[in-house]
Amino acid sequence: MVTDWPDCGWRRIGWDARLAAWAEAALPVAEAVIAGSPEPWRCGGTWFVGVDALPNDADGTVGGVAFPWAALPLAPEPLHRAQLSVIRSGYPQPSAEETPSAFRYRLTRDGAHLDGVLAVGPDKRRMIKEPHGWIMGLPLNDSDASPLVVWEGSHLVMQARLLAALRDNPVETWGEVDITDAYKAARTQIFQTCRRVALSVRPGEATLIHRLAVHGVAPWTSEASDRIVAYFRPQMASVADWLCRP
Repeated sequence: MVTDWPDCGWRRIGWDARLAAWAEAALPVAEAVIAGSPEPWRCGGTWFVGVDALPNDADGTVGGVAFPWAALPLAPEPLHRAQLSVIRSGYPQPSAEETPSAFRYRLTRDGAHLDGVLAVGPDKRRMIKEPHGWIMGLPLNDSDASPLVVWEGSHLVMQARLLAALRDNPVETWGEVDITDAYKAARTQIFQTCRRVALSVRPGEATLIHRLAVHGVAPWTSEASDRIVAYFRPQMASVADWLCRP
């Protein structure tokens, strides 16, 4: 767990040989998974979501290379299989699985969202269902197209808004409470007051984002190759921990 987050809510981890070695080992494994996966590409064939797709071990080892904990400001903990997020040229494109308004949101707001908050039920009401400790992005190939973007300080706005919305409910029920209105109000405030920053990183570097930070993916504007990033989001014990910790 990271306890000394800067006010911006993100950290760039500079180049380190151990990070580079892990990315080099993970890339061919990831490429084989992507090539053989039956998972359909979203956003008009421009985004492979790849949740839990990288077959790393619980300690993060992949391709025989240990996860580079010593290069990171994190204590070792069990890891899930990493998401393999792949962006192709032209991202995003209209698609049948998204409404026109959702597509416009990707274009104008980078599909900005908060991980862990899911749209539940036929009315797509927002609830906290997947509390996690942090978000780590490790690029596996050298591409600066469609970078991750984050709104600086958005974790502080989101924490205050959601705590205010949940304070009259028993802590053990927080994961069942509809937070849609508070979530939307927080995003509106964030877009008005927080600086949007694009985080382009290369293999051997990493991006660490606060669990409550609003983030997204910029539209494709480059002639670069497909961008492949492995993301880790280890789970926390409870929604209360997720929302109340620094």
